[in-house]
Amino acid sequence: MHDQPADLLAYRRRFGDRLRLLRHRAGLTQQTLAERAGIDKQAVSLIENAHQSPRLDTLWHLASALGMSVAELTAADGT
Repeated sequence: MHDQPADLLAYRRRFGDRLRLLRHRAGLTQQTLAERAGIDKQAVSLIENAHQSPRLDTLWHLASALGMSVAELTAADGT
């Protein structure tokens, strides 16, 4: 396994926190979000906890499940 740059790890943490926040705002559990996105609940957990970076198609499915675009999901403004 290769070491990853600190800024990449920090970005993964911020994205995971954002996904969790948006999921909570939508009133969804990890299981429900996973089902709506057509992915495994463990994948949602791994992403939210910064253990895994989502693939582009996974980003699209998560965004769709949350009723937003990939750009909105990945926005850095924290809203």
